Amino acid sequence: MTGRGNLAGILFAAGLLAASPAVSAEMDDAIITFFQAEQTEVRIGDGNDVVKWDAHAWVGNDDHRLAFKSEGEVEIGKGTESAEFQFLYQRPVSEFFDIQVGIRHDVRPDPERTYGVIALQGLAPQFVETDASLFVSETGDVSLRIEVEREFLLTQRLVLQPSVGVNLAFTKDAAIESGKGFNDIEIGLRLRYEVVREFAPYVGLHWERKFSDTARFAEAEGEAIDALYFVGGLRFWF
Repeated sequence: MTGRGNLAGILFAAGLLAASPAVSAEMDDAIITFFQAEQTEVRIGDGNDVVKWDAHAWVGNDDHRLAFKSEGEVEIGKGTESAEFQFLYQRPVSEFFDIQVGIRHDVRPDPERTYGVIALQGLAPQFVETDASLFVSETGDVSLRIEVEREFLLTQRLVLQPSVGVNLAFTKDAAIESGKGFNDIEIGLRLRYEVVREFAPYVGLHWERKFSDTARFAEAEGEAIDALYFVGGLRFWF
């Protein structure tokens, strides 16, 4: 592993120490579990039709949690396009935000990649849910992902949820077709109906666009660099 690659391990260790000076303290609160599938949807539109998942779970108490995240896409008729899994330690750093440190592993695209992760997630002003993650790969490549969303309660059961996600890379990783700079943006608008709070079908629109070297990689593979999709799916938690 290169010197830059060692950053992944350093990043994980430093973040863990900063986030948890008292990790060994007794956990007095009751242990609880939580799982949420934020997106389980089919996207149909300009590009290849895909099935998308985005889910997370955790176990612990208010101060110490072990968290899991997964997201990915399967192109209908072609196979898995992307699939990532994160295993994280989480604890609060303020009244509204938690820090997470751990490992991310991508089994797609090929070749596989493993990353050190430091993430900050929570509720920003105006009730904007924010998730910002810094990744350092085993090859030393550094990237940043920022996702924000907000919920608007139209009725007691009808909820409108706009969202924006961007990916930036500070180095180029040609093997996985990731360019340096502003890689892509995704903008979504979903309207869900909460049959009960834990179970809500939804419909909406999703737009995505690739930029710079990432767009050129996509064009070389004969892929579209932007696409607009109609989406239908299910959000649930327990």
